[in-house]
Amino acid sequence: MRILHTSDWHLGHTLHDFPREEEHRLFLDWLLELVGERDVDFLIVAGDVFDTANPPATAQRAFFRFAAELHRRHPGVRSVVVGGNHDSAARLDAPSEVLLGCGVSVVGGLPRLPGGGIDVHRLLVPLTDRGGRERGVVAAVPFLRAADLPSGPDGGDDPLVSGVRRVYGQALDAARARMPRDGALVATGHCYMVGTTVSELSERRVLGGNQHALPADVFPGDVTYAALGHLHLAQRVGGREAVRYSGSPIPLALDEADYPHQVCVVELDGPRLAGVEAVAVPRAVDIVRVPGRGHLPVEEALERLRGLAAADPAVPEGRRPWLEVKVRLAAPEPALRRRVEEALAGRAPRLVRLAVELAGTGRALGDVAGLAGLHGLDPARVFALRYARSHPGEPPAELMAAFHELVEAVQAGAGGA
Repeated sequence: MRILHTSDWHLGHTLHDFPREEEHRLFLDWLLELVGERDVDFLIVAGDVFDTANPPATAQRAFFRFAAELHRRHPGVRSVVVGGNHDSAARLDAPSEVLLGCGVSVVGGLPRLPGGGIDVHRLLVPLTDRGGRERGVVAAVPFLRAADLPSGPDGGDDPLVSGVRRVYGQALDAARARMPRDGALVATGHCYMVGTTVSELSERRVLGGNQHALPADVFPGDVTYAALGHLHLAQRVGGREAVRYSGSPIPLALDEADYPHQVCVVELDGPRLAGVEAVAVPRAVDIVRVPGRGHLPVEEALERLRGLAAADPAVPEGRRPWLEVKVRLAAPEPALRRRVEEALAGRAPRLVRLAVELAGTGRALGDVAGLAGLHGLDPARVFALRYARSHPGEPPAELMAAFHELVEAVQAGAGGA
């Protein structure tokens, strides 16, 4: 049978306040087609369905539409969706009874028994093929918060890591007890594992930070496949073919432009992993960075912008490339954004970020010799020293004049109070 593993959709995400609705719509439509093209039997979404705990209505509508369309087009395909660290467990769980009618099992948060223990049986989802035959069990473990973890002897582990081991131990033991003969044991996780690569700009730390990265042996050797979410770069864990992050389907930060964005089609042969195929997600909206690395002087950056491809009237606004421009300034440039926008007139990309690197000494004010204590500070002197941290030379006369005017206005206001 075939499983399709995906994660980190982040519906409702914005890129520097620009919405991504068009990209997500095209991805979800493509995913529905892929399920049919590859004869997928079962779908796993390993967390971070939404970008925030309180997603906009458009994002929720996109998720519900996908679930309904999946059931309409491929009624034999079942799926499981687990919560991630960006999701609200309660919000994700709220429509779970309704989604079951579409063949979607949702585990937003770790379910509890009335006495406070883990309701492990609610973590277990039958792994069925399109014909409804049970081929194994999914231990559908969502993102685990520190408050979810049981305490006890740590056996040499960090207490948080030890708590995660206990949750997975209970879930997998319960799954083994329900396994059909020659069935596959599949697990999910939304977590940070040892020896993996993170995106610094868009992946929140989990379980208290990188020092709490989980070892790969949280998933024992009899786990046929572990479908992971949280890291946006698709990768194996510890060299194990069966323990994988599918990665995000679209770049969620500008520094993810060169990631391989994909989903995983997983082939199972009874309890054995027969193979994993990484299927690239078509890039609906490209990301252009000028320059690709580092920063450019203003004139060189503007020249490159004028050389970008011309806008195509046939391309809708939502499909135009995103653009990041990074420049280095030797002195303040109040008209910089206007000059950049003028250079981009008639060009295809949309400016989403203008990053400025300032040339200067970089020294802290306290490191400057001869600076008096707070009681003796002269505002103009402090301003000049602060200017020197970012720019060579003295502040221009017109800038100092504006500063003195501001100081006088403040002092006049204080005197009248």
